[in-house]
Amino acid sequence: MIRDSIKAAQVSAMKAGDKPRVAALRLILAKLKDRDIELRTADKAPDDDTLVIEVLQKMAKQRHESIELFEQGGRPERAADERAELAVIEEFLPARMSEEDTKVAIEAIKAETGAQGMKDMGKVMAELKARHGAQLDMSKASGLVKASLA
Repeated sequence: MIRDSIKAAQVSAMKAGDKPRVAALRLILAKLKDRDIELRTADKAPDDDTLVIEVLQKMAKQRHESIELFEQGGRPERAADERAELAVIEEFLPARMSEEDTKVAIEAIKAETGAQGMKDMGKVMAELKARHGAQLDMSKASGLVKASLA
């Protein structure tokens, strides 16, 4: 499980005295704990690895946005801190699908569902997320689906 590997990485980083890495791992574990607390009242909780991946993807997206804003604001030292956190977060994310693989998956889903126009975009996106959600940036995939159906 991904959560266990994050905890193990935290212990090894603490033993190694790598304070920035420990801080990033603690931040990840805190976000996971927050998400666990949110889901206590939910009817049905997702699989643990799915939950961890969702949290990590959200954190990675936030770091990308922060890096961009810090660079625009002339704060390269803060952007570097965010990049270091992002590197730790991405260690635990599954490998991303390439653009070519994404296009192949979209075409396969289009063929299976019989999608032909923009009215079928929701159907294709739902199936794409169900099959490959952990390996895709859904905002980029959305553009590819739109281009494919247009």
